This record gives sequence, C-alpha cells and structure tokens, in this order.
Amino acid sequence: MRTYGQYCPIARAAEILAERWTPIILRNLLLGATTFGEIADGAPGISRTLLAYRLRELEQAGVIETTPNSSGRGSTYALTRAGQDLNPVMLAMGSWGERWLELAPAHLDPGVVLDSWCRWYLDRERLPAQRVVVRFDFADRPRKADQLWMIFDGDRTEVCRTNPGFDEDLVVRAMSKALTEWHLGRITWAEAVEAGDLDITGSPRLARALPTWNRRSGWARLEIRREGGAGIAFT
Repeated sequence: MRTYGQYCPIARAAEILAERWTPIILRNLLLGATTFGEIADGAPGISRTLLAYRLRELEQAGVIETTPNSSGRGSTYALTRAGQDLNPVMLAMGSWGERWLELAPAHLDPGVVLDSWCRWYLDRERLPAQRVVVRFDFADRPRKADQLWMIFDGDRTEVCRTNPGFDEDLVVRAMSKALTEWHLGRITWAEAVEAGDLDITGSPRLARALPTWNRRSGWARLEIRREGGAGIAFT
C-alpha cells in the first residue's frame, strides 16, 4: 500500500479510503452486500482481480473481516467496528456530492440505476404475486445499450441486458437523466411523464404500480441549496 509518509490522520485515512473503487466497495458493504458476487454486482466495471486486491487491502487495514464459507467455496465479507464507523463518512461524501456535483452524461448509465433499484431500493412488499417483465427503452443511449429488462419476481428480481425471452407486461420509454433523477428522488414519476421524458405502456394497473416498487432514496431527504452560504437540511 502506498503511503504519503505523513502523520496527519487525514493522510493516513486517505491511504486506505482514497484508492480507486474502495469507496464503492465500502458503500456496497454498508448497504448489506456480504459476498464477492454481491460486491462486484454493485460495482460494474471493476475487474475481479482488482476487487480481490482491494478486499485484501481493507482486511489488512482492519476495515473488513473475511470468513471462508463452510462449503469451502467463496467467503463472507463483513465490516469490522472500524468499517461500520465509516458510515457517517460515506454519508458525508454523498451529501457533498449531491450538493455540489451535477449529473454529467458519464453518470447516466441506466443499467446502474436499475441494478441499484433491484438490489438496494426494491420494495418487495409491494410486488404483485405474479412475475412482471418490464422493458426499458432509452432513446438517448447508444445502440446495443438502449434496451434493458427488469424481471420483478420476488427475491429473484433481476436486471437483464439481453432479451430474457418472456412476454413483456410493460414497456417504459425514458430519458436516462429523467430515470436517474427519479431514482434519486429529485423528481416524481408524474413530473417525468408530464415533461415528456418518460412514457409507459401496457397494463394500466401495473403501470400505476411500477413506480411504487422503488423505495425512496435516502438522498431525497436532502434539501439542497447551492446559493452562497446555505447548507444541507434534512427534511
């Protein structure tokens, strides 16, 4: 592990926390990921080799502990007391990012939004008894990346990047930014529809229910003021 060679606690913490992908890994663990696959699924783009290396670094630093599974295959990852103590640090990073950083086109991968919805924000108690297949079309995405599917099926809910072969109950046509802002809680589903950035066809009953299957983002509780001197208030 590289060191700044400084006694400063900020420098010492940065040696661990400021490595690329480490905050994302910690976020996933704080959200409840416990296996290598769950951590990887919440960090699309990281190689398995780099993820394994980062997890070893965090274990050596005393931030996580690794327990081999009794089956002999894979391990379970859990935050130590030091790792759990990073929760307010991560919330502070998120609050700062939501306050000061705009959503750029590079941030608008709808696959990440749908994965987040599926893994962390899905309100399973509201799901209907039957399986529901939803196709999402994104006119602002490059071809071959402009369609995604979500299969809502209780604990087996998943996101598919290729046609899963099931009949589609709903088709959602959305702009990537609108879907992202809705997921963040910045706008409502109805506002996106009214603005022409989102349209849904299919069963009227399921169309009305779909947005209720997404639990409200924690960042939606922030009242963001960017004018001089004003801070962040929780509402």
